[in-house]
Amino acid sequence: MAFKFEELKVWQKAVEFTSDMHDLTKTFPKDEMYILTSQIKRAADSIALNIAEGSTGQSNSEFSKFLGYAIRSGIEVVSCLYIGRKRGLISEKDFDWYYKELTSIIKMTQALRNSVDKQRR
Repeated sequence: MAFKFEELKVWQKAVEFTSDMHDLTKTFPKDEMYILTSQIKRAADSIALNIAEGSTGQSNSEFSKFLGYAIRSGIEVVSCLYIGRKRGLISEKDFDWYYKELTSIIKMTQALRNSVDKQRR
């Protein structure tokens, strides 16, 4: 593996999650394509993208900032899940599974951020 982020379990999990979101949104109706489908996929992708971007060639301060962006993107996906459930696009079972996965990714990202912040001190 050539890049630091490729070894990060949280990045690996976030990349897997983007695939899960892609599969989920395939079930959404066409009229959601440029609304919720686009939003939830971009937010999910942004988790992995921010982890990667912040980890390579950045100071710990910058990495921490990008990890914060990744966390906020995760929270955005949580909100999208609620909207999708409310609109009847996501079943309760699926909602619970995706919510659990996101909670894990967000906690892992926060733990990494805390570790990076400790290194800054």
